[in-house]
Amino acid sequence: MRTFTTFDELEAAVGEGLGPTTWLEMTQERVDAFADATDDHQWIHVDVTRAAAGPFGGTIAHGYLTLSLIPRFIPELFSLETPGPRLNYGVNKARFPSPVKVGARIRASAQFVAVVTVPAGRQLVTRYTVEIEGEPKPACVAETVALLLG
Repeated sequence: MRTFTTFDELEAAVGEGLGPTTWLEMTQERVDAFADATDDHQWIHVDVTRAAAGPFGGTIAHGYLTLSLIPRFIPELFSLETPGPRLNYGVNKARFPSPVKVGARIRASAQFVAVVTVPAGRQLVTRYTVEIEGEPKPACVAETVALLLG
């Protein structure tokens, strides 16, 4: 895990790889909780019996669940101790090349893509790759934008 205290340090790290994190098991309990929070109860995610006969041989995590776990991985990748608050500004792009089966383990790595000066401070663009243990394709590749005020 790297700590960044200045915008210059962030700019110097553009293009460097960060991570990977430790592995995290995708549990049915986590999938069910996400389904409840989002009211997305599609059978491929929550019906263990029906999904066993489905295309993946069991339930899979929601793509947006995988994306939403990025903040869980960040403290293992880097820490921003730059002046001023930080805000989630958005996602430029997110793709889900491979489903995460319940019981699979995932981990993340990151790369700063750009640090852009804006009137309020800086926009930090970061590409995250969430890989699945033993799978050739990642579960998620997402480019996020954080607004660093100050």
